[in-house]
Amino acid sequence: MTESLSVDVCVIGAGSGGLTVAAFCAMLGAPVVLIEKGEMGGDCLNVGCVPSKALIAAARRAEDIRTARAFGIGPTVPQIDFAAVQAHVRETVATIAPTDSVARFTALGVRVIRGAARFTGPKTVEVGGTTVTARRFVIATGSSPAVPAIDGLDTVPFLTNETIFGLAECPAHLAVLGGGAVGLELAQAFRRLGAAVTVFERDRILAKEDAEMTDVIRRRLIADGVTIHEGSEVSRVEHDGADIRVHAIKAGEEGAIGVSHVLVALGRKANVDNLGLEAAGIAFTPRGVTVDKALRTTNKRVYAIGDVTGEAGFTHVAGWQGSLVAQNILFRRPIRTDRTAVPRVTYTDPELAHIGLSEAEARATDPKARVLRWPFAENDRAVATRRRDGHVKLVVGHKGAILGCSIAGPEAGDLIAPYAVAIAKGMTVSDLSGIILPYPTLSEAGKRAAGTYFVSSLSNPWIGRIVRFLRRFG
Repeated sequence: MTESLSVDVCVIGAGSGGLTVAAFCAMLGAPVVLIEKGEMGGDCLNVGCVPSKALIAAARRAEDIRTARAFGIGPTVPQIDFAAVQAHVRETVATIAPTDSVARFTALGVRVIRGAARFTGPKTVEVGGTTVTARRFVIATGSSPAVPAIDGLDTVPFLTNETIFGLAECPAHLAVLGGGAVGLELAQAFRRLGAAVTVFERDRILAKEDAEMTDVIRRRLIADGVTIHEGSEVSRVEHDGADIRVHAIKAGEEGAIGVSHVLVALGRKANVDNLGLEAAGIAFTPRGVTVDKALRTTNKRVYAIGDVTGEAGFTHVAGWQGSLVAQNILFRRPIRTDRTAVPRVTYTDPELAHIGLSEAEARATDPKARVLRWPFAENDRAVATRRRDGHVKLVVGHKGAILGCSIAGPEAGDLIAPYAVAIAKGMTVSDLSGIILPYPTLSEAGKRAAGTYFVSSLSNPWIGRIVRFLRRFG
């Protein structure tokens, strides 16, 4: 049976970005069709952000037990039931899933169609036996794990983020190919849950992050027992009896180790295949769908948001872009996508969070830019909780404007929030140092960093002269 639908908005993909567009438009009365061939909620809910953070939380509890002796508490050997850990992961996903469910969006007035969408023309999409004509389309199909052409990799049962949360048993020895955020988060989590873990990275770990801040994470991972091979490129993978053998080249020499499992965490590829983009006049490359600053494709009826554009692959960015596109569709509100104020977090322990310009980027535009730091080792709350690794690093312009912030330390992902506001609103170090924060909290570290901006002023001889002059008046 065939069906034809004509709507205002057709959204392809029910991840963070697509769901945001569909909900926003439907709640304001626009007829919306939402098409999804996989699970509602996309990768983030089902095989990404949510299950990984649940696994990390379990691993953190195990580490808390191991380190409890320092607080006078014992015994300190965690008994890990990996099946129960995975049950916790599944329960977490199931608890959040109703928010993204077909039932919820149907109740909002969205027509949800399950299946693979394909453009058949500039303003039509087919899914199953249904043809959808829309005034505007939004492509939000996300991305998938990139699997490189490593010799022999296709002959072993390697894991990606899409399959690793389905493991029934903890790996005896997990090889992680890739030292980015996903690779390191899972490497540390599985190490704390009992696996031996070896990370292979062809560059340096967290290569896009400030090397100074990355050092904090590297030291902790090594202390946890994670083996890290930087500058090491995996050349081939092969079966070796019951084990898998990973060969890697470093400094021109090849070595190999035997492992039980291999996790491929070498980036993402945009989901552009089989969408019929050519039929709709939509330009794309292997990197993703081509969009302008207003997130429109070369077909002006069609927008693309989130990972499918090949830009920063963050759930919060996709959701933000979805809200911008929805407002543009409904109200013709111009889209301004300033990515300077987009935060990112690596959820290792300690965490690494960043927003704005790096030190190098800031100095390229403002040679007089300054760097302000404050260590968690001098934060009273961090001392009390024995979580003293890392520091806050602020990058400020020569007039005190906050240009960027990096935090390597406890709860860095939460602590970065005020700097998102500060950068978005053009605040200065004076604004930050003048606020009142509760004591004792980790957030004081950022305020103390901002306060160091004024230390050099104290040595100015004119300050002393002014103070001595004013003392004459009582």
